[in-house]
Amino acid sequence: MRNYFTYLMLLAVKGVSKLFWRHESKWLGNPPDRPWETDIRIVAILHHTSLYEPIFAAVPPNSFLRRIAHDSVIPIAEKTLRRPIVGRFFSLLIGGNVVPITRKRDETWRQVVVQAGPHSMMIILPEGRMKRKNGLDSEGRPMTMRGGIADLLQAVGSGQMLIAYSGGLHHIQAPGELFPRLFKTVRMNLELVDIASYRERLLAEGGEEGFRRAVVQDLEDRKVRFCPPEEPIPGAPPASPSNPEPPNEEPPAGSDSRTESDHG
Repeated sequence: MRNYFTYLMLLAVKGVSKLFWRHESKWLGNPPDRPWETDIRIVAILHHTSLYEPIFAAVPPNSFLRRIAHDSVIPIAEKTLRRPIVGRFFSLLIGGNVVPITRKRDETWRQVVVQAGPHSMMIILPEGRMKRKNGLDSEGRPMTMRGGIADLLQAVGSGQMLIAYSGGLHHIQAPGELFPRLFKTVRMNLELVDIASYRERLLAEGGEEGFRRAVVQDLEDRKVRFCPPEEPIPGAPPASPSNPEPPNEEPPAGSDSRTESDHG
């Protein structure tokens, strides 16, 4: 019953998102004919910029939202869940799927890793905190990936990792702002990565001891290469991005990119 309620909530968020924002998404590489129906075991959303990221629910088909409702495990910081409005919203939207964490490699994180079962789908924001308007995190540190996703890659073992490259949401709502800006464009690039092959390659590069560092570096590189350019914040002077994007970057070799666009 709880899963069904979560699915209905996700559909509602998707409907609101499509009504108030325009969405553009593009598959990188050579995705299968029905990429959303593959055995996706990890969803990694790169470029964490706003608590309004549930509006990305407009990107996948309803069948994938149903799977999120039934199979997902979503670590969320205890600090976020304690916020009076945002915490209640996330608890209502996906409460049965959320695992509160401290952002440290402690018992709360181990509770996430042990839930990486044969049918679970782990949804993670590898940076672990949001980028502020100045391009840094809330403590003034550069935005970087954290190594927790390496633990999930080891625990899951097989299937696909969906990497969702966000174009950022500061032009819609930046941390510290209360109300979102409507009728803007939300952009996201998508890529499927075979987990077993990916893990094997990075283990060969870094060995057991260097595996976490290799994963972090690879995701940092992918973020720079494949996240869509950020939209400027209305009324704000342009800021230098924390991870500048090379001009005219091409998708991976042999790509057959597919673009999906909808007008809410």
